[in-house]
Amino acid sequence: MTAVPVEPSPCPWMFPDVAHADADDLVAMGADLEPGTLLAAYRAGIFPMPGDTDAMLWWSPMERGVLPLDALRVSRSLRQAERRMEIRVDTAFPDVIEACADPTRDSGWIDEQVLDAYTKLHRLGWAHSVEAWQDGELVGGLYGVAIGGLFAGESMFHRVRDASKVALVGLVGLLRDEHADRRLLDVQWRTPHLASLGVVAVQRPVYLRMLADALEVPLPSAFA
Repeated sequence: MTAVPVEPSPCPWMFPDVAHADADDLVAMGADLEPGTLLAAYRAGIFPMPGDTDAMLWWSPMERGVLPLDALRVSRSLRQAERRMEIRVDTAFPDVIEACADPTRDSGWIDEQVLDAYTKLHRLGWAHSVEAWQDGELVGGLYGVAIGGLFAGESMFHRVRDASKVALVGLVGLLRDEHADRRLLDVQWRTPHLASLGVVAVQRPVYLRMLADALEVPLPSAFA
């Protein structure tokens, strides 16, 4: 991974202006997963996720899952788990994304093309892993894309209880700096599990305003 993100070749595709798109989470199909395409999508409030077709699906949820940095709920048991683990950044990105892509996981969606695409993005300095280690072993983590003040979380995994949550606590800590009030931690959709951690749903127009502001903010030092 490069120390400073490298801007890839421009995206040749035209993504829709989701501010004026139909009231549907799915906003486009097709294109590719080249680094320039992915970055253009995130900057437009869009992310890819495969579906039941050969064409890649591109999403911009009407209700976007966002974790306000001051709203993370940390239980006593999670604090105890946090004390037993160490947070590292970008020391094992391939291991993290491969664990997230484990085909035996329920509702797994990360296929080889997604894995390869985000590995490329990592090598260019845009995709990052936040890892939970215990006794010298990787026990949990998450990965996502950092552009300015946006961190777009993609997936997480755990091998011991609460390890993925510990990684999330670690990520929030990394984002809490002098620009914390303008940073945006995007988790795509508000699921019941994520809601229990403090994730809220924001309407697409609100999300797009938050995104525009976040993109003006410098990267946190952990990812710069």
